[in-house]
Amino acid sequence: MDRLAKNKFLKQRRRNRVRAKINGTSDRPRLSVKISNYHITAQLIDDVNNHTLIYVSTVGTKINGTMTEKAAKIGSEIAKKAQIAKIKHVVFDKGDKLYHGRIKALAEAARKEGLEF
Repeated sequence: MDRLAKNKFLKQRRRNRVRAKINGTSDRPRLSVKISNYHITAQLIDDVNNHTLIYVSTVGTKINGTMTEKAAKIGSEIAKKAQIAKIKHVVFDKGDKLYHGRIKALAEAARKEGLEF
């Protein structure tokens, strides 16, 4: 197994390990976070009905700043939309990433705006 295939395999294993422990419902949806090199995406997902409730992304928006600042803005934005939809409690799905840096900035901004997880 070459290096790239091994890294992809290990990433998938970490993602599966996290997803085995958490599940989103309509009462407590899953806050899924995806961070690429240029964009940040966060969405609230009801896994029981396989439905995305709220979606926020930097794709197509003009949010300026560093990626950490963008993550914080996306976190506060999704929390505001969740409050409008009367969602207060969520389950945080960080995927295969560490709870550090951009992921942590997004989570803390969402908590500051009122989401509980």
